[in-house]
Amino acid sequence: MKLLVVDDERAIRNSLKEILMDEGYEVDTAEDGPSALEAVAKEKYDVIFCDIKMPGMEGTEVLEKLVAEGTDASVIMISGHGDIETAVDCIKKGAFDFIQKPLDLNRILITIKNATDKARLVSDNKILKKRVYGQQMIGSSAPLQHIREMIEKVAPTDARVLITGANGSGKELVARSLHQQSLRSAMPYIEVNCAAIPSELIESELFGHEKGSFTSAIKQHKGKFEQADGGTLFLDEVGDMSLAAQAKVLRVLQEHKLSRVGSDKDIEVNVRVIAATNKDLKAEIAAGNFREDLYHRLSVIVIHVPSLNERKDDIPLLVQSFSEQICGETGKAVREFTPEAIALLQQHNWTGNIRELRNVVERLLILGGSPISAEDVKLYV
Repeated sequence: MKLLVVDDERAIRNSLKEILMDEGYEVDTAEDGPSALEAVAKEKYDVIFCDIKMPGMEGTEVLEKLVAEGTDASVIMISGHGDIETAVDCIKKGAFDFIQKPLDLNRILITIKNATDKARLVSDNKILKKRVYGQQMIGSSAPLQHIREMIEKVAPTDARVLITGANGSGKELVARSLHQQSLRSAMPYIEVNCAAIPSELIESELFGHEKGSFTSAIKQHKGKFEQADGGTLFLDEVGDMSLAAQAKVLRVLQEHKLSRVGSDKDIEVNVRVIAATNKDLKAEIAAGNFREDLYHRLSVIVIHVPSLNERKDDIPLLVQSFSEQICGETGKAVREFTPEAIALLQQHNWTGNIRELRNVVERLLILGGSPISAEDVKLYV
């Protein structure tokens, strides 16, 4: 592990370096802010100790520059003039921790360990995100390019988004892309399929419940809104939500507060809500099945995902992508599709959209020849 000590006092700088080297760490030093930034530009550090009071460039300015440049190092601020206000300010600006002088060896070593654990968690989280969010919207058609442009504009904001489109068209991928490209990407991304949860349980699922609030409530449960605090909550098939749950969701969106089932205590939450539906919500409003005020809260931005029949130009790329995925999962060599086979797939009526196409590609890879021919498509599609 490589550490950097930044302090204008030579005695403190060298003393801390010797102590840390005795503990087995590789340590560099810098006497001021510009030297520190220069060192970070050349070397990758795991932990940076930075004094606050330094001539020329103060430690807080160094911290701000490091954070702005997206350093992966954990920055620990040190000062002999610290107080609670200073410590809080440093943490808000992106410091991992704040230690007061005179420096205590045990506190330093514990802080380094905690910083290392955090770095490991961040690394694991990045790997997990690649697995969870690994799917991408495949294609180069005009409708898909429009969606990408919308996502690029909307994602960095906190605007609520309503995603519409038929089942299997890829609404979930749009929601994940919005979260990935948002300022909340490091925070939780929680999905709720409103259609899959019985109406009598949806409130408990979304808002949580207290122990004993109903027969099977054997312990306290945090709902999806609380789990997504600081991040994004994706309400899939929101058109299937009960009116009672809709009223509570509306309150959370208006007041940023919720109360668990069986409790009258308010809990503040900071959640970006993205919703999706395959229903015509305006028709549902007219039928009395969906609240108009909730619709307007959810639909600040509306993104419509076209059906596969509306973007058939993307079928060749989708088939290639699915073929690579499926063959990779089964450990088999990737099989090609003849141009004639692709042409027939483009002529098909894809009522099940992307989901149906993936199933068809998997079926053809199992039952078809090599390469997959037009005859295979006629036989098995």
